[in-house]
Amino acid sequence: MYEAVAFYLFSSLSLACLGVSVFSKNVLHAMSALAGGMIFISALFFLLGAEFLGVVQIIVYTGAVMVLYGFSMMFFDVSHNVNENHSVVSQRLIYTLSVFIALLLIIVFSAPLIAQNLAGEQSLQELGNIELIGLMLFSKYLIAFELTAIMLLVAMVAGIVLVHKNMDAQSNIEEIL
Repeated sequence: MYEAVAFYLFSSLSLACLGVSVFSKNVLHAMSALAGGMIFISALFFLLGAEFLGVVQIIVYTGAVMVLYGFSMMFFDVSHNVNENHSVVSQRLIYTLSVFIALLLIIVFSAPLIAQNLAGEQSLQELGNIELIGLMLFSKYLIAFELTAIMLLVAMVAGIVLVHKNMDAQSNIEEIL
């Protein structure tokens, strides 16, 4: 009973934080919400009994988000909101991304089955701790781990693109002056 309540609490809090991260126009609010979402995802790992992955989630991913937070404080003017242009996305891009996501989901959902078949050939008593962690990571917890990695990658690429746009605008202003 308590596990179900904790699961729904942490999953709703992580979705809320990650939603704020996606829809916020202020970069510092988005980075703070992303760090909070990563902490709540690590709480889900602790609920599942994967303490190692929970600690790795906190140390690696939340630490990386905090580094992004520091970079965003250095590169962005946080005194006003960012105005975004919403352009029309072509149907070809939507189709390509849909096919790519479908193939990625097929690979992610089939990888645990392949890992379990490979693990079935060896007995678990012959494997060491590192091999068991790798087996659990690439079988039982693969989907959560990969989704977290993809979210972090998207956040890093978006941060780099935004910094690049600001640097181009500042260089254009300096050339005019």
